[in-house]
Amino acid sequence: MIRVVLDAMGGDFGPAAAVAGAAMASLDAEGVHVVLTGPAEVIQRELDLHPHDPRRLSLLDAGPPVPMDADPRAALERCPEASIAVATRLLREGGADGLVSAGHTGATVLSAASQLERIAGVHRAALAAVVPTEAPHGPRRDPFSLMLDVGATLHVTGRELVEFAIMGAAYSSIISGIREPSVALLSNGTEPGKGPAEVVEAHRVLSGVPVRFVGNVEGLDIPRGTADVFVCEGYVGNVVLKMLEGVADVFRELAVDAAARHLKWKLGLSMLEGGMRRLHRVADWEHYGGSPLLGFEQVIIKAHGRSGPVAIRNAIKVSAKAVEGGLARRIAAGIESLEEAR
Repeated sequence: MIRVVLDAMGGDFGPAAAVAGAAMASLDAEGVHVVLTGPAEVIQRELDLHPHDPRRLSLLDAGPPVPMDADPRAALERCPEASIAVATRLLREGGADGLVSAGHTGATVLSAASQLERIAGVHRAALAAVVPTEAPHGPRRDPFSLMLDVGATLHVTGRELVEFAIMGAAYSSIISGIREPSVALLSNGTEPGKGPAEVVEAHRVLSGVPVRFVGNVEGLDIPRGTADVFVCEGYVGNVVLKMLEGVADVFRELAVDAAARHLKWKLGLSMLEGGMRRLHRVADWEHYGGSPLLGFEQVIIKAHGRSGPVAIRNAIKVSAKAVEGGLARRIAAGIESLEEAR
């Protein structure tokens, strides 16, 4: 039985969405036991509202969540029993194999960094994000790619970009079922010498390590899905991710506004209904659950703050799949091969 600990208080919708998602997982996530952290009375009250299998759920009493607008370090120091801190502690002590939280991203990263051990040879953890792309082609099965880092770092070295590539490839292989995921460096040109010094250095090293490196790509290649894994520093990745989210939101708002304003536009949109449904499925983060925080010896999935029950359920499943696939072991093997190639 794989044990996944869930920060049941985190996220924009608080315990209502998290507990409902855990209840769903208890019924259809085979071989998974979920531990929910937070005030036990609050969690139990929410749990009583949903069908669930009590044999596959347990409660671990903890404090409130870190507020979404709080300084994470100050909040964790002020409340060491916060739900995410208790969940991370359980992970550190071996009471769980994976962790899921839709709460404060900074608090999740800081809690992991202060309590958990990084995989040997990994210098920086990286927060990855699943980004929608065109329909899968070739060996790809999923209409999305992985991009990292998207916020756990600001500036990195070339060596750290290579580590991100190895970690992203390992995760993509397990979750997307791709035997040899393609890996690309995000730069301002496709030539090997383009980009800042760390990107040039990473390009040189990646050409000699056992990942399927396809070279540099530009920003326009991300929605085209020209690679399974896109590698960049956290500052760049976060800007790109927010831009993609903003474009998707604007598109949806324009479609709704057009339909409301004019009958001809409404008829035109109805003709595009099939394509719009497909676009919604591709861009719907509810289905892929969350983003991995890679580099630690345990599996951590950061769900979107706006996650509803379905997204939480799917994040729990993704966490269990990564544990079952031996994510940390695969990353460690990749890092070891990097050392041997030096």
